[in-house]
Amino acid sequence: MSSPNSASAALRAGNAPQLFPRQIAVAILAIVACCFAGNHVAARLAFEHGTGLLVAVLFRSGVALSILIGIVFFKRHSIRLPRGLGRWQVVLGLMITIQSLCLYSAVARVPVALALLTANTFPIILALLTWTLGGPRPTLRAAGLMLFILSGLVLALDLPAILGGGAEVSSSWWLGIGFALMAATALSVAFWVTDHKLAGISGPVRSMFTMVVVFISMIIAGIGDVLPGGMSLPNATPGWMGLLALMLLYGGAFAVLFINVPRLDMARNAPVMNVEPIATLLFGWVVLGQMISPNQMLGGLVVVSGIVILTLRKGA
Repeated sequence: MSSPNSASAALRAGNAPQLFPRQIAVAILAIVACCFAGNHVAARLAFEHGTGLLVAVLFRSGVALSILIGIVFFKRHSIRLPRGLGRWQVVLGLMITIQSLCLYSAVARVPVALALLTANTFPIILALLTWTLGGPRPTLRAAGLMLFILSGLVLALDLPAILGGGAEVSSSWWLGIGFALMAATALSVAFWVTDHKLAGISGPVRSMFTMVVVFISMIIAGIGDVLPGGMSLPNATPGWMGLLALMLLYGGAFAVLFINVPRLDMARNAPVMNVEPIATLLFGWVVLGQMISPNQMLGGLVVVSGIVILTLRKGA
């Protein structure tokens, strides 16, 4: 006769959704990553034709919020937050708001692939933040990987040529890179809050409230004219196409990811999502004509490879 523990374990296993075969899960995650990459390229196209930053984030978060509300109510999740966690949910929402605004601000100023590569260094900031707030200190191997990633970022940004006077960039370029680093920092704080304060809340519910905060923040910022021109609509057809594309690509990827995440074995397959900067590089070239040098491409590959290795180590 089986024990109650083994019986309950079997029951949980029976109720768990069946995982996709790995090749299908990898294909789904690769498509989702490409959609997220396309969203950033579409955003740059929209910005180049008069679209305001707040409008882009407002429309994108509105689509994501609609999808999450549907998921939460279709699956009948409780939307009551445990006592004392409301303020942390607001902090999470504000961090994602800042991350969205900063990343789109970077995309509007520098080549999209460079903005994404810089922002994707957030695992380094997260590891240091976790250590600072009382978590485990990064191992020597992890520290080496961080330096490896940073060396790739130096190459990707072509900093030796810029600092040596061999390449000129505008103050807007430096501002864009600064915004990308701010986006990485905000995302790191968001992950820390999620892992250490809100881990007990259902993922769709947590994400729904996060998008509520983002959506309301954009409306308040627009009414208060916090960013002059932030609520401007596109002034040409390509701008409308970019705005529509970023909504559809982000919303579609968001929906596919959240609906299928229980079947995607994320602990094993999540590193596939790191193809996003590479896809951004390709889409940026095809749609926007943005090119980077071979050395910068090499640096980008170093960054992506280092992040994948770091992710695999944490998942091990």
